[in-house]
Order: sequence, then structure tokens, then C-alpha cells
Amino acid sequence: MKKEYEMIREIFNNCSGNQMRDVDIRTVETDDVEEFVRIYLDDPEAVVERQVSRDGAVVFEVEKAGLRQRFSFTEA
Repeated sequence: MKKEYEMIREIFNNCSGNQMRDVDIRTVETDDVEEFVRIYLDDPEAVVERQVSRDGAVVFEVEKAGLRQRFSFTEA
């Protein structure tokens, strides 16, 4: 059974001196958040590291093609 999550995707800027980042917030339905991230990235070379924060959110730190991203999932 699929669960509903709030997903926050952050894309970090590689330019030195620029601390801005792109942020995308959306609601997703999935029964496996890690599989969702891997399908979303569509890159078998991407490095994906899973963590669980103190508040229970599932967080994936991603390195894809030299670009750092973070996906955070909180159950809705």
C-alpha cells in the first residue's frame, strides 16, 4: 500500500560564494522512498546515502554528475 509523503528536494549550488539552492516541495505517493529516489534520478552512477533525522524524516544525500542534492521525505 502506497503512503503519501511531503518530499523536499534541495539542489545545492556549486559556485563558491553562492549559498543559494533550488528547493522543490511536492506531495508524492510511494511504498518505497529509496526506490522512488533512484527512479527519479534515473542514474545508476548516482551515489545515494540514506539517513533518518531525529524527527523521523527519511533523508537522502545524493551526488549525481558532480551535483549535490538532498531529498527529505516526511509522511503526510
